[in-house]
Amino acid sequence: MPVISGNGTRIHYQESGKGYPLVLAHGRGGNYLSWWQQVPEFSRRYRCITFDHRGWGLSADDNDLGPKAFPDDLRVLLDELEIESAFLLGHSMGGMTCLRFAIEHPERVSAMVFANTFAGMRREVWLASDEDTQAEVRVVWERRREEGVRRVLRPEFRKNQREKAFLYKQIRMLNENGPNNGNSDDQILRIRALERDPEASASKEQLDQLTMPVLFIGGEHDEVMPVSLMAFAQRLLPDARSVVMPDTDHSAFFEQPEEFNRIVLEFLEGVPE
Repeated sequence: MPVISGNGTRIHYQESGKGYPLVLAHGRGGNYLSWWQQVPEFSRRYRCITFDHRGWGLSADDNDLGPKAFPDDLRVLLDELEIESAFLLGHSMGGMTCLRFAIEHPERVSAMVFANTFAGMRREVWLASDEDTQAEVRVVWERRREEGVRRVLRPEFRKNQREKAFLYKQIRMLNENGPNNGNSDDQILRIRALERDPEASASKEQLDQLTMPVLFIGGEHDEVMPVSLMAFAQRLLPDARSVVMPDTDHSAFFEQPEEFNRIVLEFLEGVPE
């Protein structure tokens, strides 16, 4: 099991393929296994690096720094693997890691893909959005809170692809039943605190400095990161575009992997390495 020791903890990672580096950062319901439908395809063209965020999967959080250390953990990982620059792909929580790393080390990021995420831009996205959009989103988020909805896969997907829906849950359970002993709930609270902290959030000035190409991929039915807000996120970055995947929820990469992979590869192939 490849592990690096640095930044006060141990980070588990895997790599496959050869070529220009492509780093995939999972969301809070996943870990390095989440990308099982992407790595076989992407590794034909790129050197794919998957890893577990500290406190998730098989990675420890020995010094209890929590999610605020994610970007520096990524720096340590890339340093250890002697990777000077890379493409970054982040899903949900992983988008925060990628964006913060890009802000701190823009010269090391050639392009970014944000899948079902505002990537730590939530505060600026909300400020940039109009009142009608905010009102619509508030209704959705309040309904989810009141009903205790934690859905990240479409009901139709869970009904029609029971095996994959079961696998999705089992991958998530590695976070709860693995070496971190179910500590992910505490980590999630710390992530939410980071999102609400103005000092930790990406500022408009910082976003203006990110000139690398960026692609947002949204899910048509994503209620966690609604595509109506993704349109405003796109406008906050100098060279950003967006794609909405029909009939997908908060895990478009898992629900429609072939289409997701095609979109990502088409985007990256147009970026100088």
